[in-house]
Amino acid sequence: MKPDASQHYLARMGRVLDHIDAHLDADLGTGALARVAAFSPFHFHRQFAELFGISVHRYVQLARLKRASLALAYRKHSVLDIALDSGFGGPEAFARAFRQRIGQSPSEFRAGPEWAPWNAALAPLEQARSQHMTPTFTDADVTIIDFPDTPVALVEHHGDPVAIGDTIRRFIDWRRANGVAPAKSATFNILHNDPESVPAEDYRLDIACAANRVAPNHAGVTEGLIPAGRCALIRMTGPGDNLRPAAHFLYADWLPRSGEELRDFPMFAQRVKFFPDVPASEAVTDVFLPLN
Repeated sequence: MKPDASQHYLARMGRVLDHIDAHLDADLGTGALARVAAFSPFHFHRQFAELFGISVHRYVQLARLKRASLALAYRKHSVLDIALDSGFGGPEAFARAFRQRIGQSPSEFRAGPEWAPWNAALAPLEQARSQHMTPTFTDADVTIIDFPDTPVALVEHHGDPVAIGDTIRRFIDWRRANGVAPAKSATFNILHNDPESVPAEDYRLDIACAANRVAPNHAGVTEGLIPAGRCALIRMTGPGDNLRPAAHFLYADWLPRSGEELRDFPMFAQRVKFFPDVPASEAVTDVFLPLN
């Protein structure tokens, strides 16, 4: 297959994944998805499975379950509303699929998510995207900006990244209790190290939001600062679970060509729009590399 033909083919399949993300509550049968990509419905299910290593039916179900599970863990909507918004016909079908794939009922997951089985259940979804849909960048995607002094409220996650969901829940509960909504206060991650290059017990990431003062609390939220300075900025559009493509490009490709030197502050990211509040394909993450 010629490179331009291959890219065109992947772009058509990419439209299918984006359509699924944006229409989880709609008809996502094989015929409807084949029409999105303008492929023959007689062959589409085989094309999808051979390319992504997962059937289109299972991909759709896992995408729906991921959205539903994050809404259960991080939002206060009713189980019925979450089931309908995620494309399940009703609570019975939702509960059955949820327990079958995730290993907990929706109410059990909301009360106490078991993140290791959750990650294992959704791994085929992440693998399907990462095989062929990893974002690529060029130097033109990088902007040098002056980032302002930004006082933040932060909670540190130190340990296995599989358990980060509990830290996120704790921080969301603190934000909710203190009226620090994402619509009013920018959300940040401070990336102290790479989970793929350190032992799980040494992984460290700060979850933060813009805030001037933090009252004493039992959630472990403290005051911090993202200091002012020059930064290389690159914007990622799409699922923000994996920041490695942007980080790799900045460190391995852009930095050696740029002549820039790094400042003593970790790479950080701002979650401009995030899933499940917007479809995964519409999430926006700005990644900042601090420079001298």
